[in-house]
Amino acid sequence: MTFEMGLVFLVLFITIILFALEVFPVDKIAFFIIVSLTLLGLVKPEEAISGFSNSATIAVLALMILAIAMEENGVITWLTSSLGKIRAFPLLIIAPVFMIVTASISAFISTTAVVIVFIKIINQLSDRFNISKSKLLLPISFAGILGGSCTLMGTSTNLIVNSVAQNLGAPALRFFEFTTIGLIFLAVAIVYLTLMLRWLPWSGKRELGTDYSVSDYITSVRIKPGSQLVNKRLEETFLFNNPEISILKLIRDNRIHNSPGKYITLKENDQLLLMCNILSLSKLNDSQNLGLNEQIFWKGTDHHSTGEDNVTKLEERVFVELLMLPGAALLGKTLGNLRGYMQQDIIPVAIKKRKTLTNIKERLVRSSSDKLALKAGDRLLVDVSKENIKSLEAIENIVLLQEFDSLKTHSRFGRILSLVVLGLVVVLAATGVLSIMVSALAGVSILLLTNNLNLDSVYKKVNWQIFFLLAGMIPLGIAMHNTGADMWISERLLGLLVGQSKMIIIGSLFFVTMVMSGVVSNNATAIIMTPIAMALASGLNLDFKPFILAVMFAANFSFFTPVGYQTNTLIYGIGNYKFKHFFIIGGILSLVLWLLATFLLVRMA
Repeated sequence: MTFEMGLVFLVLFITIILFALEVFPVDKIAFFIIVSLTLLGLVKPEEAISGFSNSATIAVLALMILAIAMEENGVITWLTSSLGKIRAFPLLIIAPVFMIVTASISAFISTTAVVIVFIKIINQLSDRFNISKSKLLLPISFAGILGGSCTLMGTSTNLIVNSVAQNLGAPALRFFEFTTIGLIFLAVAIVYLTLMLRWLPWSGKRELGTDYSVSDYITSVRIKPGSQLVNKRLEETFLFNNPEISILKLIRDNRIHNSPGKYITLKENDQLLLMCNILSLSKLNDSQNLGLNEQIFWKGTDHHSTGEDNVTKLEERVFVELLMLPGAALLGKTLGNLRGYMQQDIIPVAIKKRKTLTNIKERLVRSSSDKLALKAGDRLLVDVSKENIKSLEAIENIVLLQEFDSLKTHSRFGRILSLVVLGLVVVLAATGVLSIMVSALAGVSILLLTNNLNLDSVYKKVNWQIFFLLAGMIPLGIAMHNTGADMWISERLLGLLVGQSKMIIIGSLFFVTMVMSGVVSNNATAIIMTPIAMALASGLNLDFKPFILAVMFAANFSFFTPVGYQTNTLIYGIGNYKFKHFFIIGGILSLVLWLLATFLLVRMA
């Protein structure tokens, strides 16, 4: 091993650790890779930034924009609109239908975008018809991953593997070249997951108030005549700057003041809506001349009156749950930051932290003093007036999990045109008339020229983390090739695998890639493993294709952890899952597909 190889392996090792521990967002890690490789002289400056102009990176960006257009124009919603009609059928029918529809759409539209729409649909079905979310979310996430694996444009992983392999001398894969194998995997998974439904947890209709323990810490206080708070500014009272107490509203003379300022002077019969923990609630109860009303302010989607006859506007406000996606504008902010960041009418109430490998339990953050910041997959509960719900949609990369009817109307012409454009992109790419990158860019241009795509929405909703991750990881693959690190690894593997059957060789490559993708992102795994697979095939004098497909499928099949694939991370907390559900149910599926894939790919070798 040369010194340069050692440096590449050091950067690779640090990168894997950072990915696994989630020390930084993936886009920051990507910048670390670019700068490190350049400063260490492992790649030329132009090679370090080549990921930003790589055809696969641009194709992924164009496909993400197309997915945004499909969602904005209501195409995905329209394609799934009839699913609510099957609610009367048993779960053994509902689940396979949902999986088939999810997989079919995911083969041509971003899996993450499709699964997000299904999360909304399943939330609505759960709230209205008491259909268990937990029985459906994990299957549709897995089905979306498998559906995306069926075509070249189905996932960014497929495009990246194809691009890296082409750069190393392999022939390009055709659009539907591996669809048959992908459909076999999908069919097996649908049957297996349907049989496994009984072992998934049950979660019926969920009350946000219960999930966020709202009743434990939202209460009303009326300032009685003679109270020490009368004629004092808020900043002069024990209620202000208390990390355990947040003042949500001041109600005075039939008027509601949201997030009242510190200079407001309190008067007799003022009513304050407070958020506090149990200890602070007890202290308030002991205070003199304060009328404490411990009534719950949540039921379904409406606040209730605080008991005062003249207060009616509270019923016009609702709790809304927001899911943080990668790249969301609110990421990195604490609950205290959010209360100063969001507009006055929107009051952040609590944060539900998602589970991670290092923090298996979900954590509820209710105090402004808590320094835990929002991350992708976390949920934020906000208090907002019904008429102002639409303003939440302007926040970048968030999903409104609490849905309301008629939030947005879609143009029929825009929906049809978007669907036609998507079909045109698929046909041009599948027939080879244009590359996926060019056909996707052409589709985006048509939507822009016809005003059926808004660039402001694109800037806000594109998952820039994925874009920068790809741009940062590609130079790492170049560095491995430049220093001979990929050949060094393949030579070690050849020493172990020489004389072994093709079944052992391809099976080993598939297994290693699949395990790595459970800890590192699927795209990063694909970029690392594709050069190794190519070198291994070359050293054994075997056809490149089964080795390339082994990496492609294995990098996507990270079902055994909730962090290997973005959709699994999103449903982890929402579906009330535990790590064991992914590790056992997803793990068995991974092993079944590993054995099946090895058998099918060996026949191609």
